[in-house]
Amino acid sequence: MPQSNIHRYLRHGMLPQLCMFEASARLGSFTRAAEELHMAQPTASVQIKKLSATVGLPLFEQIGKRIYLTEAGSRLQASCKEVFRTLSDLEDTLAGMRGLDSGRLRLAVSTAAKYFAPRMLAEFIRRYPGIEVSLQIHNRQGLIERLAANQDDLYIFADPPGSEEVVTQTILPNPMVVFARADHPLAQEKKISFARLAQEPFLMREPGSGTRLAAKAVFDRHHLKPRVTMELSTNEAIKQAILTGFGVSILSRYSFGLETEQSQLTCLDVEGFPLERHWHFVYPIGKQISAIAQGFMDLVRIEGKRLVLDHLAQGVHPDPACAPRLKRRPLDDARSGFGPAA
Repeated sequence: MPQSNIHRYLRHGMLPQLCMFEASARLGSFTRAAEELHMAQPTASVQIKKLSATVGLPLFEQIGKRIYLTEAGSRLQASCKEVFRTLSDLEDTLAGMRGLDSGRLRLAVSTAAKYFAPRMLAEFIRRYPGIEVSLQIHNRQGLIERLAANQDDLYIFADPPGSEEVVTQTILPNPMVVFARADHPLAQEKKISFARLAQEPFLMREPGSGTRLAAKAVFDRHHLKPRVTMELSTNEAIKQAILTGFGVSILSRYSFGLETEQSQLTCLDVEGFPLERHWHFVYPIGKQISAIAQGFMDLVRIEGKRLVLDHLAQGVHPDPACAPRLKRRPLDDARSGFGPAA
């Protein structure tokens, strides 16, 4: 709320009046000021009279054919310069935000996306060093809460909220695989039935996790229930539980980072896997997407495959079950909301 002692200055079109005042003081003539501002002389005179009435003191005195600033006018001229300088600085800042010279990008992502989102943000900053970025990492429920509160510019979901009040754009594949310890009894078997997998001790993510929703969905599709031995709140905790021998888990291929070599883990060759899923940009309908946020989405559309998928395909994984669908065709334009990935 503006301070009460400046209310008088928030009426009667103060900026046009200040423009006329500044030009008159600088040129020493109402006529020349009106000509510079392409304003009729009577209109110019009215502007100065209104400004004087607002201030409550005379701003000029006329001696002969010349006008001179009064003491109040001199004080106002100095303040006027500060106001115009501030507005000029503001416009420079906003111009940078309209482009990609300066500003801030606030991105919130799911836990598995933390392994590739920094790679894309780093490329974005490399190209636009004046941009500041912040990255928030949450499970699906945490992202939904941040989305509802409009706390960020963009969100990356593995499982977007099923709401008509959001815009969803597909960006990258997010294959789901069955991870197990490398010496698991099923590690050497091919085309394992899902019914056989369901007999294994299962490690489940916590309620609110998108990974949990995906795992429960595939069990439901087969009309089976997992033998849950543990619920854990992070993928790293699940990794350690797998390595300890507590069970297997259905996770994003990206859950343990972008490195293709995971010598202590294997992907079981289960029928129907990898599950084809995707990551999505999400933002509320009606949100004014800044030039910076749009620029980041454009970067991911053009460079996402090179920065993420091609990186995964560079190595040779000891277990081909982890890799069969890492090299994918470009995303379908109608599904993604973007053009073909480069």
